Amino acid sequence: MDMLEKLGILADAAKYDASCASSGTDKKHAAAGKGIGSTEGMGICHSYAPDGRCISLLKVLLTNACNFDCLYCVNRASSNVPRARFTVAEIVKLTLDFYRRNYIEGLFLSSGIIRNPDYTMEQVVAVAKSLRLDHGFHGYIHLKTIPEASEALITEAGLYADRLSINVELPTEAALTALAPEKSIPSIRRTMGRLRLKLDEAKSEKHLKHARRFAPAGQSTQMIIGADASTDRSILDLSANLYGSYRLKRVYYSAFSPIPDSSLKLPPKAPPLMREHRLYQADWLLRFYGFQVSEIGGKGGMLDLDIDPKLAWALANRDRFPVDLNRAPREELLRVPGLGSKTVERLISARRYRTIRSDDLVQLRLPLAKLMPFVVLGDHKPSGLLDSERLSALLRPKPTQMQLPF
Repeated sequence: MDMLEKLGILADAAKYDASCASSGTDKKHAAAGKGIGSTEGMGICHSYAPDGRCISLLKVLLTNACNFDCLYCVNRASSNVPRARFTVAEIVKLTLDFYRRNYIEGLFLSSGIIRNPDYTMEQVVAVAKSLRLDHGFHGYIHLKTIPEASEALITEAGLYADRLSINVELPTEAALTALAPEKSIPSIRRTMGRLRLKLDEAKSEKHLKHARRFAPAGQSTQMIIGADASTDRSILDLSANLYGSYRLKRVYYSAFSPIPDSSLKLPPKAPPLMREHRLYQADWLLRFYGFQVSEIGGKGGMLDLDIDPKLAWALANRDRFPVDLNRAPREELLRVPGLGSKTVERLISARRYRTIRSDDLVQLRLPLAKLMPFVVLGDHKPSGLLDSERLSALLRPKPTQMQLPF
C-alpha cells in the first residue's frame, strides 16, 4: 500500500475526533535559520481556535487497527473497514512535506491501540520527538494520549507536544462499560490528574531560566453526544467537573455518527446537530459568562433546540430584566441575550464617556430583535412585551416551508 492510499484511509479515520483546535500554546518560530515551522502562521485553514485564528493541521491516525472494541467507533476491532498503518518515519516525512508546501502549520496525531497501550504511546511520542529534535520543527503538535499507557510515556509526550488530550468519550461509567468495556473513567481521570500536576509544575517553574516546557496549550477531551441516553445536564455537569478538577482547556462535543454494521446497543440515527451546537453554547456560558450548570437546561435536562441557552435562561428569569446598559455591572451585562463578552467590554468602555443609545447598538450590528426587550438605553425603555406571553413565541425562529428538490 503506497503513502497516498494510507493517507486516504488514516486521514478519513481521524475525522471523528473533534478535539483538534490549536490555541493557547506558547509562541515559537524558526529563527536565525534554525529549524522550520511556527505556531503563529496560517496556511489552509482546518481548525478554528477559540481566539479566532485558523490553524491548518495534518489530522491523521498512526494506524486505524485497534485491539479495543468500542461499539461507537468505526475503527473498533470487530469493524469491517480497510486497515492501514504509518511508520514513525512516514508520519514525520508527511508532516514536513505538507508544511514545506504551506498546506499545514501543525500535526494532530492519534492512533488505534496496537499490541498494547505502552507500545502505541511509544510510537506516537517517537513522531513528536523526531519532529522536534531531529528536524527542528516548531509548529503545533497535538497528541492524543492513551490513559492506560505508563506515566513516564505520557510525561515524555508533554515535553514535545503543545497539547495533550484524553477522550472521556461517554459521560457515565455505565455507558462506557456498556459501549467501550476496555476503557474506564477512573483510569482516564487518573491520567488527567497526573497531567494537571505536570502542567501546574511547569507553570510554577516558567520564570526559571532553564524551565522545561510541558504541553503549554494544556489538555483537552471529547465527549460523544447521543450514543447513550445521557441528558445535556449530565454532560454539562461532567464538563464543569473536568474544568474545575483538571483545568482542561476545552471539552469538545461530537454528535454520534452511525457507523456500518453497528451494534443494536447504539441508536439507529444521529442526534440533531443542533444539540451539539447548543452544548457548545452552554459550555461557553459556563466558562466565560458566569453561569452555573444548575441555571442552564430545559425540560428533562435537555437544552432547548429552538433557542440558545442564554435566551432560554432570560425568558425563564424575566424578573432580572430589563438591564440598564449604562449602569449595570459587567456580570449583569453578560447575561443579556445578544451581548457577547467582547461587546460587553466595548459598551463598558464607551459608557464612561457618553450615554449608550439605540444607534450605538445598530453600529455594533447587534441582534436588536433579541436584545431590545431586555435592556434600557438612553433613548429606549422596553414596553410591556417583557411580561407578555407572546415574547417567547416572537423570539423563537419562524417555521419555514420545506422546499422540494425540483
